[in-house]
Amino acid sequence: MEEKVINILLVEDDEVDVMNVKRAFKKSNISNPLFVAGNGLEALEMLRSSNGKLPQVPDNRRLILLDLNMPKMGGLEFLSELRSDPELKATPVIVLTTSDEDRDLVEAYNLNIAGYILKPVTFSKFASVISTLNQYWTLCEFP
Repeated sequence: MEEKVINILLVEDDEVDVMNVKRAFKKSNISNPLFVAGNGLEALEMLRSSNGKLPQVPDNRRLILLDLNMPKMGGLEFLSELRSDPELKATPVIVLTTSDEDRDLVEAYNLNIAGYILKPVTFSKFASVISTLNQYWTLCEFP
């Protein structure tokens, strides 16, 4: 079972949304490690090794849940940086956002995301989305 652990990095600046993800994980009995970054810059730091130190997020079997609207470095800027980094470019990313802008959707898919999901308004629908995502990533093969 240990080899099926997926290291999930949530890149989200809204504390309420972070709490909702944690609550949804608990409700669905999702035990994968969840790391949280408040913006794209922080996420990149957590994903990269530096000064001989290992990255905060283990570098195997990673999945990123990404919000688009964040301070310092937004989601699309983060995605662009991620995809240009040879060590990180293959990391699967699922966008979980409130942005229903067509240009954000198209640009995100152009940056090779695995999915684009609009955040549901109610917690019960949000928990259902997280549960469905868990079923999806449990079936996926990760490097």
